[in-house]
Amino acid sequence: MKMSFARFFAHILLAVAIFPAAISTGLAATISLNPVADALVSSANPANNYGGGGALEVSAAALAKGEFQSLLQFDLSSAKASFDATFGAGHWSTQSATLQLTAGAPNNGIFNASAAGVFAVSWLKNDTWVEGTGTPNAPGGTGITFNSLPSFLSANDQPLGTFSFDGSTTATATYSLTVASGLSADAATGSLTSLLLTASDVTMSGQFDSRSNNTVAGRPVLTITAVAVPEPASWLLGTLGIGGMALVRRRSVEHRVRLSH
Repeated sequence: MKMSFARFFAHILLAVAIFPAAISTGLAATISLNPVADALVSSANPANNYGGGGALEVSAAALAKGEFQSLLQFDLSSAKASFDATFGAGHWSTQSATLQLTAGAPNNGIFNASAAGVFAVSWLKNDTWVEGTGTPNAPGGTGITFNSLPSFLSANDQPLGTFSFDGSTTATATYSLTVASGLSADAATGSLTSLLLTASDVTMSGQFDSRSNNTVAGRPVLTITAVAVPEPASWLLGTLGIGGMALVRRRSVEHRVRLSH
């Protein structure tokens, strides 16, 4: 019995559904990056800059020493170059992203004590903020401050997830970020990407090693994993090949059956 055109076309549709997925899940690459800039800002000292310190701080507004928020900026140009070299320019997409943070003990009187709670990570559209060189012991006046931070926020910023913090002062934790369109676009174009860390409840307070921390292994790490995206022409040719082989195999079997009778 010969395969009808309808059944052959069904084979093609099945292959169309399976072939690109098989390619894109079959090959992945990962790159890890440290920040090129980071800074904390304090509501208790709103005109001061702390971009040169060895720590980042995230604290709820209701706590005794006030609210702290932290910003990190990563240069994704090396990620794009690496993925382009692996998959071909434009033939990959961001599959996942994680942020690794190492907790530390607050060692300056301006900080709140560490406490368990929930914090949020957001992607910022505006990357023009300046890290600055201020420290907790020598606050600066140039660079991002609590007062200037709102001017870098917008309705186009995107949430990347909320995460539990256990109040640790020593542990390293990895947080799986939502791959929002802004983060994905920054990876695809090899742009800068900025993240904002804020407390999401009334108890959370955590200190984390910054990019300036003397312990290199404790510095923040953004890890991006990309997967291959096949060219339409490539997977269509493969699809037709699969469908064609299925038809040839079927007719070969039918021919052998007829000969055996």
